[in-house]
Amino acid sequence: MRIVSYNVNGIRSAINKGFLDWLKTDPADVICLQETKAAKENVDHDIFSNLGYEDYWFSAQKKGYSGVAVLTKIKPDNVQYGTGHKVSDDEGRVLQLDFGDTRVINAYFPSGTTGEVRQNFKYVWLDEFFVYLAELKKKYPKLILCGDYNIAHKEIDIHDPKGNKKTSGFLPEERAWMDKFFSHQWIDAFRKFHPEPHRYSWWSQRFPTVRLQNKGWRIDYINVTENLKSSLADAEIFPDVKHSDHCPVYLKLEL
Repeated sequence: MRIVSYNVNGIRSAINKGFLDWLKTDPADVICLQETKAAKENVDHDIFSNLGYEDYWFSAQKKGYSGVAVLTKIKPDNVQYGTGHKVSDDEGRVLQLDFGDTRVINAYFPSGTTGEVRQNFKYVWLDEFFVYLAELKKKYPKLILCGDYNIAHKEIDIHDPKGNKKTSGFLPEERAWMDKFFSHQWIDAFRKFHPEPHRYSWWSQRFPTVRLQNKGWRIDYINVTENLKSSLADAEIFPDVKHSDHCPVYLKLEL
């Protein structure tokens, strides 16, 4: 199974920038999209089915905001929309698909960059999601958690750790959440294959040159539970794919 996670920063915008041409290259079997900023009825689904993908959407109630979707060439056995946390579900943040005994979770973690209110919302969301994942793991031991986590975990995951130590996305409390997450039988799949620095998945749009200079953050992940460790076959980040301020991240598993 080849999986991609990709924050497209608006699916319609990404389509206008060549997203469909990239899909034609068969980049993955399962493509988890975040920040679609669209409802299912806003998009022509033939463009995906003609390329062999079924598409599943979980959109925010607020128009043009948040939302996740999954394009898949493998038919899922079950699809679950949301987590049951109303505030999160109203923002269309989590979509889950079962493939045999493996569950793929597509999650768009909240950002705290707009101020204290949203930063506090992010902390509450993280705590609730941690508990949710712990419970879910009892029922579905094999989990793959794809998404824009909106957190750079370690100094290697950000171009300027000292300058950003008080910036949302690299705050001590957020990084501590990632420490706790990985200490509970989760694996940073990308780092199993790529221990090297300067590998990023997001670049600020406020400064147009930072992507050219690769002054980025690694905030997009495909992480797996420990019992999938032996299935990990390859992982990659594709910075040259440019339909968004993020780029796709990739994981291959031999299930």
